[in-house]
Amino acid sequence: MWNKISGSIPKEIGNIKSLELLLLNGNELTGSLPEELGYLPKLDRIQIDQNYISGSLPKSFANLNKTRHFHMNNNSISGQIPPELSRLPSLVHMLLDNNNLTGYLPPELSELPKLLILQLDNNNFEGTTIPASYSNMSKLLKLSLRNCSLQGPMPDLSRIPNLGYLDLSSNQLNGSIPPGRLSLNITTIKLSNNKLTGTIPSNFSGLPRLQRLFIANNSLSGSIPSSIWQSRTLNATETFILDFQNNNLTNISGSFNIPPNVTVRLRGNPFCLNTNAEQFCGSHSDDDNEIDRSTNSTLDCRAQSCPTDYEYSPTSPIRCFCAAPLLVGYRLKSPGLSYFPAYKNLFEEYMTSGLKLNLYQLDIDSFRWEKGPRLKMYLKLFPVYDNSSGNSYVFNASEVGRIRSMFTGWNIPDSDIFGPYELINFTLQGPYRDVFPPSRNSGISKAALAGIILGAIAGAVTISAIVSLLIVRAHMKNYHAISRRRHSSKTSIKIDGVRSFTYGEMALATNNFNSSTQIGQGGYGKVYKGILPDGTVVAVKRAQEGSLQGEKEFLTEIQFLSRLHHRNLVSLVGYCDEEGEQMLVYEFMSNGTLRDQLSAKSKEPLGFAMRLSIALGSSRGILYLHTEADPPVFHRDIKASNILLDHKFTAKVADFGLSRLAPVPDIEGIVPAHVSTVVKGTPGYLDPEYFLTHKLTDKSDVYSLGVVFLELLTGMQPISHGKNIVREVNIAYQSSMMFSVIDGNMGSYPSECVEKFIKLALKCCQDETDARPSMSEVMRELESIWNMMPESDTKTPEFINSEHTSKEETPPSSSSMLKHPYVSSDVSGSNLVSGVIPTITPR
Repeated sequence: MWNKISGSIPKEIGNIKSLELLLLNGNELTGSLPEELGYLPKLDRIQIDQNYISGSLPKSFANLNKTRHFHMNNNSISGQIPPELSRLPSLVHMLLDNNNLTGYLPPELSELPKLLILQLDNNNFEGTTIPASYSNMSKLLKLSLRNCSLQGPMPDLSRIPNLGYLDLSSNQLNGSIPPGRLSLNITTIKLSNNKLTGTIPSNFSGLPRLQRLFIANNSLSGSIPSSIWQSRTLNATETFILDFQNNNLTNISGSFNIPPNVTVRLRGNPFCLNTNAEQFCGSHSDDDNEIDRSTNSTLDCRAQSCPTDYEYSPTSPIRCFCAAPLLVGYRLKSPGLSYFPAYKNLFEEYMTSGLKLNLYQLDIDSFRWEKGPRLKMYLKLFPVYDNSSGNSYVFNASEVGRIRSMFTGWNIPDSDIFGPYELINFTLQGPYRDVFPPSRNSGISKAALAGIILGAIAGAVTISAIVSLLIVRAHMKNYHAISRRRHSSKTSIKIDGVRSFTYGEMALATNNFNSSTQIGQGGYGKVYKGILPDGTVVAVKRAQEGSLQGEKEFLTEIQFLSRLHHRNLVSLVGYCDEEGEQMLVYEFMSNGTLRDQLSAKSKEPLGFAMRLSIALGSSRGILYLHTEADPPVFHRDIKASNILLDHKFTAKVADFGLSRLAPVPDIEGIVPAHVSTVVKGTPGYLDPEYFLTHKLTDKSDVYSLGVVFLELLTGMQPISHGKNIVREVNIAYQSSMMFSVIDGNMGSYPSECVEKFIKLALKCCQDETDARPSMSEVMRELESIWNMMPESDTKTPEFINSEHTSKEETPPSSSSMLKHPYVSSDVSGSNLVSGVIPTITPR
């Protein structure tokens, strides 16, 4: 674990029939999962999470009859979840989140008899519904399916008696929230960013452990039952947050009083237009990412001092007890809670009981929530004060060994509320430095080097062979890496969640970068269509040799794209950084750019329903960047040529070479309203206030997206023959001639929908930042327009035919290369005044 081991996983590990623990998490492993791993009859725990593993899940894993923990999250695993995995009789934890899984959710997973945690967040089960059979998972404690492109109704989960954590947010679920009462053990309900309608059911009342109820950014209507928060009794360490923002809620039924430690968020609802209730409609800080450091006071011990490497034990019953602690980095990988302070005492009891220590020997030095969400903490373990012992200030060597083996051997009992854990580090400093002498293999033990911890000695000879094989592979990889480094860039790139390709793999995929595979060319370099050995079609963006701008753009795009996962963002598959080359590998978008589709004369034009669908998809991608990405991102170069269309005409936002991170809190916790930056972007799309003030905000992206909406409606380019699209449409709208500028190729359309779409687009393009809507408001209005559409239009757009749904298309000719989706054509601020920039007064 966490040893930076690289290379592929040797299939020979499948020969170690006595293997009980296979712990390879937190390394730099690549390649696919060997089928042979499915034939380990005693394997209890397989953890290969947080690597660069690709390929599919082998069906042979269905043979792991004794495996209880299956952790494959944070890789690049693709394909479907094999239904055969439902045959695992002992499985309690299935963690497959943050991969590239597709297909449908197997209903058969409901047949897993002991499953406690099913965590599949941030995958792309496009068009899939949540199987109704999941309501029968009687043992389930946690169900997390966030951002999985799921559709259809929300299932009734009231029959799961001990469900403690439910996250179905950031999907496309529709219909009403089921009326059945969820488990009394539930701590967290997250349903935000869906298409839910109807009212808020009263069954959310009377849930005694509920900490978070998030249903923001839906289309819920009616009244909010105040009994939801009035029925909760909270102690001083608990908080209860209810987020109902950006719905259509009009009233509160019952008392307006909010108990202490309760937060109710209602901004963006009609209710807040008719009331000045600040406690509901004001701005609220989000404490979901609370950070805490130990506040146990040792101020009364300042008259004394501890020796170096010793410190006061803040929880010891002996006043001012100096001792040498063991330092442990620890992470809860799938906790069943959202607010830790309320469970801190329970965690201390759980941990000390598992380690067979006294309660006062544990100090939680600090903790913080990480993306996932996962809970990372640093623990200090203090020895027992024993006056009869001559060595009462340190653990003896056998006790250190026992405690470490409790962590590394996964001997701490499982917890329903805290879920699976992982050991990040076990630091031995001060008097413990020589407790475990370093081995002769460069100070790395065999277990650490191989990433394998075994529960039996019988396979020692085979294990040694496997470890030797890994050592040889590591030395060979290091030799080749040193050789390559002589020719590559000075920057060593290690990025989670994307695959590292060799130069040879890229040359093979593109037929040695043959000109026949070239599909684009821009300032960054040439773009090639490539086919990987598994048949995956990709776009390979190859930096020009010696480009001073190339390395910076390369690093920027990788760092941004590798941590962004959404169905409406173009996915970064991987990268290549060797042989003096830098390449980015993207998913291939067979229908090109939105600009291509609007201007191509030879293709069947887009109808209004599809144009509105493209607007919705693009907006979802931008909304994700602004509100869900961690940290939030301002795109800075939204334009029609940066909105790509896949074989199903799903819109995906591309090209983050100009992106900027959104502002972060300063030392006082205040978040600035903007980022000051050198102006960059594309003429015709640029926010005029940003151009004049150099202050980039989320509303700068809204302006650019508004221009794209006008392109969708008119077919015009932002600047053409001296005319500016925003000005031209504004003039037509003010003159009651707005339908005169509608694209004649669009065919028939519902006029009331088009009129609302034009009004929204022009509102997005207001000169003043504050006059523009937020992305959440843009999404709500677009969904309102979509709901107005005739059902026949939204279900079966005329232009979707076999030609357009083909996965393979002939690459465009060289004459169209400059319009290709993977080509960036940004310019600096000094060259932007080529269109009509409205005059405004800088603030």
